[in-house]
Order: sequence, then structure tokens, then C-alpha cells
Amino acid sequence: MRLTKFTDLALRVTMRLAVVEPGATLTTAQVAEAMSIPYTHTAKAISRLRHLGVVDARRGRGGGLELTAFGRSASLGWLVRELEGEEEVVACEGEFPCPLRAACRLRGALRDAQRAFYASLDALTIGDLVTSPTGPVLLSLT
Repeated sequence: MRLTKFTDLALRVTMRLAVVEPGATLTTAQVAEAMSIPYTHTAKAISRLRHLGVVDARRGRGGGLELTAFGRSASLGWLVRELEGEEEVVACEGEFPCPLRAACRLRGALRDAQRAFYASLDALTIGDLVTSPTGPVLLSLT
């Protein structure tokens, strides 16, 4: 299974925010620069993460971005599902429906593989992803 670039970017943003010292904040521009991501893409990802309750964003003096407690402890599988949507790996219906859809074993096998993929992510949190050696590397990015 391949994740969208948006999901990849949002996960990297979340990981960067997970290693910020408690009480400290980063700006969208700082995160974008550190992660080598265009500012507009970073802002869109942060907007979605904020909507999901993963990131808290405050404007103005003393504002900035912070990973919420929920964001730190939420299942990685849950977050990827929210960012990706739960569409099937293959599209058997649609404008050009597959003629095998009534008796196809591939669709079921791919659905099982997708469930296994998410199940393997369900056991992890963003906090798990930023333990050593990843955390120190994320902190070194400026």
C-alpha cells in the first residue's frame, strides 16, 4: 500500500512537533523549513491535523504549534486512516467497473492486506515513532 504525499507530509510534521520541548512551540514556517516541505503544503497539513485534534495552533505573540496530548497518544493506524480515508486499494466499481467483480478473489485479498497494514500501525503512536534514534535527528533539523 502506498500513502499519499499529503499523509506522508502530515506524519512528518506530527513527528517533528512530537519532539518539541514541553511548553515550547514552533511556527508553521519553522516546521516547513526544518522538514524541507513547502510552506503552503505544511499549512494545509497542519490545518487537517488541527481539525483532527492532533495539533493545537495558537496565533499571535506567544502562539505557535503544539502536539496535543491526544496527538501524542493516538494510534498511528487511526491517524493514517483519517488522513487517507478508508477506500479500498482497488476500485472495482466506478466508470469502468471490473467484469470480475462478482467473482473476484483479488479484491478480498487486497482488503485483507489493507486491514493487516492498518492493524500493524494500530499498535504504534507518534510518541513511539520519535524514540531514539529518530527523535535526536528530528531535533537537529533547523
